[in-house]
Amino acid sequence: MPHASTMLSLFAAAGITLATAGAQAAPVTFTELAGFTGGTVAGTAVFRADLSGLGIGQIASLTIQDSNNGIGGSAGQFSGFDLDAVVISTTLITDAAQVGLLVPAIGLDFVNSVLIPGTQRAPADPALFGTSGGQVNNAVATLGSFDGENTTTTPDGFVSLGDGGRLSINLAAPIPVGSPLYLYIGEVGNQGELAAGSVELSSTTVAVPAPASLALFGLGLAGLGLLGGRRARAG
Repeated sequence: MPHASTMLSLFAAAGITLATAGAQAAPVTFTELAGFTGGTVAGTAVFRADLSGLGIGQIASLTIQDSNNGIGGSAGQFSGFDLDAVVISTTLITDAAQVGLLVPAIGLDFVNSVLIPGTQRAPADPALFGTSGGQVNNAVATLGSFDGENTTTTPDGFVSLGDGGRLSINLAAPIPVGSPLYLYIGEVGNQGELAAGSVELSSTTVAVPAPASLALFGLGLAGLGLLGGRRARAG
């Protein structure tokens, strides 16, 4: 295992700010709604988390982490968690077919989201679906809309994180945690990646590194993984 100083140097080189002493973070748990939504080939499961009892004063960013278990979904560019949409709203819905009723309580900065791409299951493609240059291409992913096409033939409207991938998204502005307040996330295909992975909300924003620094950070994480030993996964 590398020394802590080595890890801190890696984060600093990538331009990524670690949580400070005043920062607060909280994991969230989800309830799956009834039914499905999505595009013409609808197969997006919608999950809701009640944010009113988080125990943190405000939300400035969220991070979605794929479990890296290699189970569920397709191979290649569709590996890992397939994210259709993310919405924070004060509206309570109980069925995926009601996503059109959601009014965002705050915008999310999908264009400047920070993706640490996961690995692809063989056979690998040049890039994960919905990405460009190693980052989310929101013109394809459209993460503000539950419009994912649940097919590998004519896919659209989502982004695949890859096995072990990690996506951080800043809010347009920090929002106080109050009641009611809900987080909705759509998973294309409902393959269980969200249930097996994790979502964490933070009171601080995530720094957006320059493209070259982000590539360095990704390579560094891969190196740390090799030093620390690989986790076994199925598939």
